[in-house]
Amino acid sequence: MELVADGLGVRAGDVWLLREVDLHVRPGECLVLTGPNGSGKSTFLRVVYGMQEPAEGIVTVGGASPDERDRSFRRRVSALLDDSDFFAEFTPVQHLELLGTSFGADLDVDALLEDAALADRADVTAGSLSAGQRRRLLLLGVTARPFDVLLLDEPERALDVAGKGWLTDVIARATGNGAVVVLATHHPPLLDAADHVLELGAPEPAR
Repeated sequence: MELVADGLGVRAGDVWLLREVDLHVRPGECLVLTGPNGSGKSTFLRVVYGMQEPAEGIVTVGGASPDERDRSFRRRVSALLDDSDFFAEFTPVQHLELLGTSFGADLDVDALLEDAALADRADVTAGSLSAGQRRRLLLLGVTARPFDVLLLDEPERALDVAGKGWLTDVIARATGNGAVVVLATHHPPLLDAADHVLELGAPEPAR
């Protein structure tokens, strides 16, 4: 699947968050969104996921308009956005077993938890995990399942140094498997994974 934006513009009230955005991200490539808070990074991800309509221009994912309400679209596009959550009463093992069942995927649960440094917390309820461990579990939830496009909103949040290193490896594996990865980040080392960088500035008043 390819991600294409042509003259994309998004307004919030009387200001433009995004304007005249043109890009083409191919399978196996990573697009990194940078810029201060409020510059439109999360908004861009919401548009790509079909949760928000642009005011002008177009964006397509796999040649079609994105629509997170469409089941086939959701099966191909995996997203960790700012409102993503987990089942607090489920253990990491239960989360991954449910994920595998939902997507018809044969997941090696033990290997996934070991890779994410959650093996020793495998049978602890998610609500009892630390903030960093919960973040790793959320990231596992969107990267262990099959996908062609991966959207990540500040995925480094709450991760320690080791966790950020693991995240970098996860992103590299995703692009290595041919996925399009789009991530908004304030973590400079993640720029090393970028094939494209979209630097966003302060919102502009609409005229």
